[in-house]
Amino acid sequence: MEYYQPRTGGRLLALENVNLSIEEGEFVTIVGPSGCGKTTFINIADGLLKPTGGKILLEGQEINGPGRDRAMVFQDPCLMPWRTVFKNVVYGLECRGSVGATEKERALNFIKLVGLSGFEDHYPHELSGGMQQRCNLARALTVDPEVLIMDEPFAALDAQTREIMQLELLRIWREAKKTVLFITHQINEAIYLGDRVIVFCARPGNVKDTLKVELPRPRGLGVKRSKQFLEYEDYVWNQIEEEVKKTMAADQVVQNIDA
Repeated sequence: MEYYQPRTGGRLLALENVNLSIEEGEFVTIVGPSGCGKTTFINIADGLLKPTGGKILLEGQEINGPGRDRAMVFQDPCLMPWRTVFKNVVYGLECRGSVGATEKERALNFIKLVGLSGFEDHYPHELSGGMQQRCNLARALTVDPEVLIMDEPFAALDAQTREIMQLELLRIWREAKKTVLFITHQINEAIYLGDRVIVFCARPGNVKDTLKVELPRPRGLGVKRSKQFLEYEDYVWNQIEEEVKKTMAADQVVQNIDA
């Protein structure tokens, strides 16, 4: 698959020859240097963009636009400030039709799953950043997608909250039994969460390497201090370091041209 990004004076090759398969129920993380096309890739996977070459299939069917079989969790929780936690979580179901007792019970079950029981009637401004992202996650899960696509959902959180949210996400994933495609800039986050870590190279983005993470599940946060985890971290950084340098060099060339 490839994707050319429109830009002033022409177009930019953002993705080239991307070939990737994900198993049902797998948790796959993607890391790479800034601007390598990670977000572009998941926007194509969600149907928000169309590839200019190749295609993405979900259970043998080509993705041509957003669908009920996928849900996106963005870095910004994107909660509607005038709606309560419950009303935000149930919103996706409202968009699909009337919300009856069954749908309301489903929403409440996912509110409980993400640890927000007791906050159903609270508004977003009354929640911490981590709680807002939990609400965002519950909203995505309530519509029962086959694939959960997450674009740096914890990037805006403080370090301590981020650690707890990683632990909670694995618990939720284990219970909800969804396929997850997760973008992050944090190498240790990618290793801790993923069954596999996909390393993207500098633009145009492509799969440079794939690491199978053979750490036992369920994973506590203490696994990050294990010898095997640290070896994984060194390995992934060695794969990314050269790509980061390429990106920095390319950005410097652009700055010199603009000057």
